[in-house]
Amino acid sequence: MLVVKHVRCPYCDEDFEAHIDTSAGSQLYVEDCYVCCRPISFHTLIDRDGKLMSIELHRDDD
Repeated sequence: MLVVKHVRCPYCDEDFEAHIDTSAGSQLYVEDCYVCCRPISFHTLIDRDGKLMSIELHRDDD
């Protein structure tokens, strides 16, 4: 299941929509910002029922 969340880029501070695949379980992956194209580390926490519990975004250089 895809969940759409509004997130803020840790580099340029612009809001954009992130599409999270909750069927894949908790994940750590890198996706480029749609505005400034810099790499953002996404960490998603998905519960057993496939519900998105939390999402954290970090700069790739953190």
